[in-house]
Amino acid sequence: MKKELSRRSGVQITAELMKLLGGRLSAVMLLAVLNGSLGFLCAMGVPFFGAVGIAKALGESIPLSYGAIAGLCVGCGVPRGGLRYLEQYGNHYIAFRLLAVLRDKIFTKLRALCPAKLESRQKGSLLTMITADIETLEVFYAHTVSPVCIAVLVSLAVMVVTGLAASWYLSLIAAAAYLCIGVLLPRFFSRRMAETGMRYRRELGDFGAYFLDSIKGIRELVLYNAGEARAAEVDRRSDAMLGRTKALRRETALSAAATEAAVSLSVLAVLAVGIFLVHSGSLSVGRMVLGVTAVFGSFGPVIALANLGTGLQNTFAAGNRVLDVLDEQPTVREVTGGEDIAFTGAACRRVTFGYGSDVILNDVSLEVPQNSVIGITGRSGSGKSTLLKLMMRFWDTDLGKVELSGVNIKKINTASLRSAESFVEQDTVLFHDSIEENLRIANQNATHEQVVGACKKASIHDFIMTLPQGYDTPVGELGSTLSGGERQRLGVARAFLHDAPYILLDEPTSNLDSLNEAVILKSLAEERKDKTVVLVSHRASTMRIADRTYSVENGRMS
Repeated sequence: MKKELSRRSGVQITAELMKLLGGRLSAVMLLAVLNGSLGFLCAMGVPFFGAVGIAKALGESIPLSYGAIAGLCVGCGVPRGGLRYLEQYGNHYIAFRLLAVLRDKIFTKLRALCPAKLESRQKGSLLTMITADIETLEVFYAHTVSPVCIAVLVSLAVMVVTGLAASWYLSLIAAAAYLCIGVLLPRFFSRRMAETGMRYRRELGDFGAYFLDSIKGIRELVLYNAGEARAAEVDRRSDAMLGRTKALRRETALSAAATEAAVSLSVLAVLAVGIFLVHSGSLSVGRMVLGVTAVFGSFGPVIALANLGTGLQNTFAAGNRVLDVLDEQPTVREVTGGEDIAFTGAACRRVTFGYGSDVILNDVSLEVPQNSVIGITGRSGSGKSTLLKLMMRFWDTDLGKVELSGVNIKKINTASLRSAESFVEQDTVLFHDSIEENLRIANQNATHEQVVGACKKASIHDFIMTLPQGYDTPVGELGSTLSGGERQRLGVARAFLHDAPYILLDEPTSNLDSLNEAVILKSLAEERKDKTVVLVSHRASTMRIADRTYSVENGRMS
């Protein structure tokens, strides 16, 4: 079932994203805002001090010489570039530092959510969130927070200067213009685009998942002549995404046009009021020139703020998706203050478990003595695999308990539990790396000789030695260069290499021929003096090595 996104407000998203800054980065952000504000004031200072010279020429009492005024113009122009550089450097330093922090937090959270909360998630959607959404947040940290602060500070400074140098009436008009351009218009267009932006990010994630599935399954699509139908659906979804993009771009264009119109009207309003004040005798021409020039040159930061409005919805939607993952609570929490165990056997005590309202296992009990091989059979969907996952504590039982060494696994430290267990599923996940490095996932300190020994037990060593690079042969993305049986034997080799005393095997020989199955079963039988094995299979030949066999039917054990 698809998880609905939370609907946080822009203020909530901003507040939660800002919490990630921390003390050191907050200081860098303050410096960036200070540099940016001074940079804009310097840029506006050039025409303003030019206007001061004009006002002096018009007879205003200016206590500065023309040389001093020219020096101030140059003094404002020269540092502008350096201040702008420092502002952008600080913003991007914060952005890229935080992107690294976010990726680390996301990966840490996914580890905590795995596997229970991730089995129902689309991998393509997760990939989009980890890549596109987090990259989108670079806009927030580098081009949103600082411009907002700069616009507020510069606008306040200009209002004060305009009021003192010319007229507070001009200052009030400027304040109204800033409010309209920097707040009201962006808020209006932001609300118009809120739903579109949210749907765009959601559909982008869905499209990523669909496209990734299409790439992974392209062989099957070709074999069953379903490529054209799949391509048509990709085109349809691409067109739908294009429609969303056009809607966002259209709103962006309307917002930009409205902003430019508002700036032009504001300029005309300031000029008209200035002329009126001069005509009424309330303001001299020189003072009007100062006030109008100050206001005319001050719209840059506010326009930058207005331009954030439409793009900000896309950023908020991306931030909302990222925050949803960071806020999600794991089904099973890692135990760190519990017990460490030495494995002496396992048991299920009247276990009941279901996914939602669907009961999968009902009052199931099972004894797994140390150094034994226990077989579990049953039809597909009867709950066999679910029982193994409960023993691994992928989920917690609804009723009853699972024990290792007489201890409820909820009270066993997670690291100790993982060290005691090895788990082989029907589908083995391989990384885009060499065969040996894929096997070392199970034991990073293993020697090459130990890797070879595990592969011999899993009947895969001879095959590996036929490859051009032997154990250094890359397996391809997701193990695409290997057959299902080869991947499965590598999964079994991982379990042997992990060297845990308790091995859980879910259909470990389902993709193997009888010869390779016999080699693996022989290895398992030889391991029983040091290992305890729970073996799920529908094959009668696999069950021959079991000391005792249980059958699961309709969620009950017999």
